[in-house]
Amino acid sequence: MRRWNGWGDDTIPYHLPAQASATLDEWVGRGTPPRDAALADVLAAVPPGRLPAHRLVRTESGDRLLHARGQSLPDWVALRSGRIAAFPDGVAYPQNEDEVADLLAYAAATGAHLIPFGGGTSVVGHINPQPGDRPVLTVNLRRMNQLLRFDSVSHLATFGAGVAGPELEAQLRARGFTLGHFPQSFEYSTLGGWVATRSSGQQSLRYGRIESLFAGGTLLSPGGALRLPPFPASAAGPDLRQLVLGSEGRMGILTEATVRVTPLPEHEEFHAVFFPSFAAGLTATRQIVQARLPLSLLRFSTPTETQTTLALAGHERVIGLLETLLSVRGVGGEKCMLLCGFTGHAATMRETRKQTLELCRAQGGVSAGRRFGEQWIEGRFRTPYLRNTLWELGYAVDTLETATTWDNVPRLLAQIETALRGAPIGDGERVHVFTHLSHVYAQGASIYTTYLFRLAADPDETLARWQALKGAASTAIVAGGGTISHQHGVGRDHAPYLAAEKGALGLSALSAAVRCFDPHGQMNPGVLFE
Repeated sequence: MRRWNGWGDDTIPYHLPAQASATLDEWVGRGTPPRDAALADVLAAVPPGRLPAHRLVRTESGDRLLHARGQSLPDWVALRSGRIAAFPDGVAYPQNEDEVADLLAYAAATGAHLIPFGGGTSVVGHINPQPGDRPVLTVNLRRMNQLLRFDSVSHLATFGAGVAGPELEAQLRARGFTLGHFPQSFEYSTLGGWVATRSSGQQSLRYGRIESLFAGGTLLSPGGALRLPPFPASAAGPDLRQLVLGSEGRMGILTEATVRVTPLPEHEEFHAVFFPSFAAGLTATRQIVQARLPLSLLRFSTPTETQTTLALAGHERVIGLLETLLSVRGVGGEKCMLLCGFTGHAATMRETRKQTLELCRAQGGVSAGRRFGEQWIEGRFRTPYLRNTLWELGYAVDTLETATTWDNVPRLLAQIETALRGAPIGDGERVHVFTHLSHVYAQGASIYTTYLFRLAADPDETLARWQALKGAASTAIVAGGGTISHQHGVGRDHAPYLAAEKGALGLSALSAAVRCFDPHGQMNPGVLFE
């Protein structure tokens, strides 16, 4: 069963190695396991709903709790403590476009705000009802999950927007195709959510981000229906798909999406390369992507993230052998790991692997073969489960991300980590910070930072610590020349920083577009911008 106050299936554990407790103690101090609120007590505190009866709307406390928060750290604090400021007044599960239109009309008649809901995996506050006088209706699209049309000639597939990653891939793979979009939330997040937040999958180097995969679809809004045909290209004015991409539920509800799919690759393998320094690995990573070599993945970790990954991996004998091998080859305490994904035709990948490793060797890189790469790919969707384990030990872990040009990557990365380590979270409290480049482009890279700190005895104090950390890092990102979000979207958490990137005129244009689609302000208010 899906956890109501954490990540994923409650039958799936994440076991830390035996030495992990001592390692965590060394990094930030001994954690104190929290006393979480019981499900029965939280359900009992759900207030009565304010919506009139409707055949599609459920008002049971369980449904409303499961749609009250997402997966951000503030969401976890609220759910685990039972201090939830607002709940949706009802939850609807439409199965087709007509039912979505019916719900839009119902919301207009009752004055309700509407929140589109896919997999509930938002980490920046996209789906959280806000306290207020107007009732809130959450529209869960997960029953709109079918493959509606498939064009094997044009390599196009149209799905209901509520299809989750595994369902989408299973339906495509049965036909010999893949979308290739694998965000870390892949198991639960949905196609509509990917489009609405401009998502990026882990193998975007080969398949592209969602904006290059999204060919068209249908958006139902209070102002009417927007139907976007899947042209391969068009010069007929501005591309209206770009209004839907990243719209985060402010303009309407995406009911179906047509995506560009790819035949399944003949061959796929993942390798790890270790470098003696961050500068050497950064140069190799940039040179590989700028050489336009057809890889599917380049993921480059700082020395601290490399050390953290190895420390939490277990397999002490294997890690010991690796350390010995690298030491003999001149790769020591400042080592950095680069994961390389090779996906495509076998012959092409052999040549690509050869050229890639040559560029790595020129910067002192030492290939560790496929073992670490294969372990990462096998466990890449289990990593979020670590949050459950760490919380139960008394630790909070959160992530943030940005993107910038290559010349600015080292400086911005250092500014973000410095801001996090220096954030005022209490006397004697420490933060463990580590970073990797999760997506790379010819012109720059994304910077993905994880930070771990101790939970406080009072949930409000834990939230205050997070606010200090998130605020310090977000300020550093904006001041340092990075985008406020590369892949998580804006939501509510990033909305205060959007003006720095878009400017006053840009925000005015976005606001005008929202008013066109949603003239009475029904859709997901407070998300993206006020």
